[in-house]
Amino acid sequence: MKIVVGLSGGVDSSVAAYLLKKQGHDVVALFMRNWNDASVTLEDECPWIEDSNDALMVAQKLGIPFQVIDMSELYKEKIVDYMFAEYEKGRTPNPDVLCNREVKFDVFLKTALSLGADKVATGHYARVDSTTDENGKEFFHLLAGKYNNKDQSYFLCQLNQEQLSKSLFPIGELTKPEVREIAKEIGLVTADKKDSQGLCFIGKVSLPTFLQQQLEPKEGEIVEIFEDFAQFHQEKPSFSTKLKELEFLSKKISYQKSDGKVIGKHPGAHYFTIGQSKGLGIGGHKESCFIIHRDMENNILYVGEGKNFPGLFRKALKIENSEVHWVRADLRLKNGESMKVKARIRYRQPLEEATLYQFDEGFFIEFENPQSAIAEGQFAAWYDGEELLGSGVIS
Repeated sequence: MKIVVGLSGGVDSSVAAYLLKKQGHDVVALFMRNWNDASVTLEDECPWIEDSNDALMVAQKLGIPFQVIDMSELYKEKIVDYMFAEYEKGRTPNPDVLCNREVKFDVFLKTALSLGADKVATGHYARVDSTTDENGKEFFHLLAGKYNNKDQSYFLCQLNQEQLSKSLFPIGELTKPEVREIAKEIGLVTADKKDSQGLCFIGKVSLPTFLQQQLEPKEGEIVEIFEDFAQFHQEKPSFSTKLKELEFLSKKISYQKSDGKVIGKHPGAHYFTIGQSKGLGIGGHKESCFIIHRDMENNILYVGEGKNFPGLFRKALKIENSEVHWVRADLRLKNGESMKVKARIRYRQPLEEATLYQFDEGFFIEFENPQSAIAEGQFAAWYDGEELLGSGVIS
């Protein structure tokens, strides 16, 4: 089988390529150049140059063809511009999920297929399997990586059946230490290379640094809300229908400046996200203060003291019907239906017991336990056991 591997210059994709070559496949390596602007990186040299050199050395070591494809314009259009627009609106997008949906498993996949590939492979810690029903229809299953501490199925939550049918995740059964050990045994230059801590499309740059160089600062006030007020707003009335209850539980708590006390200044509400505590410059508190609400119109950040502050928590979230994506489209809920699942609202968050509800008015996830820092623009993903069934953008 001819397989194109997205060789990133990291140890995970390097070992993925090696395992496929070892299995006897015809392996071709493609490196994606995603960003050209060195002014926003944290080092003097563009990170893609170092990564592409490492990827080239791995390809040479494995004896496989290597090619660099420039996707920087596509990344800017599909990921970067979208991300800036979302932050300006007070939302929190996930560029890694978008990167997989819009680039790696769309344009990159199509490029690989045009080169005669049967499938593409990446270094994600995830698995794909398939079953066939009684009518002969094949269904593909996106499964969590066996290594719980590194499971990356969440980042693939927007893939569809067609994309999964063409995808391979060779290291999905392995742990990170096992991957590094394999790389050391065969002498790959990436064996001890640290995992990238930057943005998927740029590399060694922090998100706050990137945002501050692209979005104009706009000084605003930080207002502290106190616990009694937050608890008052959490009081639950009686409801005539489940829909009314879910609409209430998923609604953001809104605050006004008169509800609290001004305790500081910030450089721009669009630089911050719900649940953030770092970078606020707030002192004089026993515990850290966390952002509980962003008033984008008036450029005000509302904070509460402590990670257990009531205003941080919600028991449900809403997803617009147009933003609901089922990896397993055959399991899509009809109006009025519900489903017990496990769900998460961010990468690495432990899966939480939850129930899905589908209505004409929207799609809701109600958690068994209230969830901290539910942020608009993030992706919620839901699972049945190890299988990721679907996802959606939190509204």
